[in-house]
Amino acid sequence: TGKTATFSIAILQQINTQNRECQALILAPTRELASQIQKVVIALGDYMQAQCHACIGGTNVRDDMRKLDSGSHVVVGTPGRVFDMISRQVLRTKSIKLFVLDEADEMLSRGFKDQIQDVFRTLPNDVQVILLSATMPNDVLEVSKYFMRDPVRILVKKEELTLEGIKQFYVYVQHEEWKLGTLCDLYNTLSITQSVIFCNTRRKVDYLTEEMTKKTFTVSAMHGDMDQRERELIMKQFRTGSSRVLITTDLLSRGIDVQQVSLVINYDLPSNRENYIHRIGRSGRFGRKGVAINFIVEEDKRTLRDIEQFYNTTIEEMPSNVADLI
Repeated sequence: TGKTATFSIAILQQINTQNRECQALILAPTRELASQIQKVVIALGDYMQAQCHACIGGTNVRDDMRKLDSGSHVVVGTPGRVFDMISRQVLRTKSIKLFVLDEADEMLSRGFKDQIQDVFRTLPNDVQVILLSATMPNDVLEVSKYFMRDPVRILVKKEELTLEGIKQFYVYVQHEEWKLGTLCDLYNTLSITQSVIFCNTRRKVDYLTEEMTKKTFTVSAMHGDMDQRERELIMKQFRTGSSRVLITTDLLSRGIDVQQVSLVINYDLPSNRENYIHRIGRSGRFGRKGVAINFIVEEDKRTLRDIEQFYNTTIEEMPSNVADLI
């Protein structure tokens, strides 16, 4: 729905570029998403000479300190590194007017809660707080009261979330070990455009990448155990289209926008139903056509029904002509 553009334009509207201090702080759950948001802010703020710095783990601390010390109107980053920079007093918070938590439910439910509160305590009392996500479970709306004074709520009914253009299917495989063969059968369909394959664990990503490569299929992989350089390289290859099939964890399930992606495969069904919509939403972006295929074993049948009910949608068995739908 264009949440990044929405808050980026709002931020650019509010900042004073004459003042070199940081005036808006955006926190995101992954380094990849933080870097992507930075690019959007820079592109939209091009004619304003707005400075936006991405402050993420795995990069050189000294470089970060130097850039922040010289001033940046907007800072986007991951919680750990941002708080580190505030603690070192190179990210000064006194001029911050807007505090954005992107993928807020992920940020507030995962291990970030304490770090976010640490950051929040350093901000001016009258800071404007903006929480964004495609999914806002009730417990997160409760927690949001801690951060927000009399907030305006813009909530989309979850039944309306399933994006118009995404066709959803399932493939029933009797045994976990048969998923690999099914994926290999689908490989030609996968690489017609670009596709993302989601697994629930880093171990499974490594296993699947190894097995597909052994069978001479070209795939690339990414998860949080890889070092930052490798993550950046793989992301770049995928964005430019030189890599076409990306196997990953929920690390990339949120917010990542690669326009050419038209197929998402859930090799494993996500362990929480909120992430289902985030994963399949990597395809069919900006009104394009998209297809999502879920591999399910016997014990997934109930979870799949639960997802259908939750989003008020139907997930049909995959037809043989699935390639024509992409």
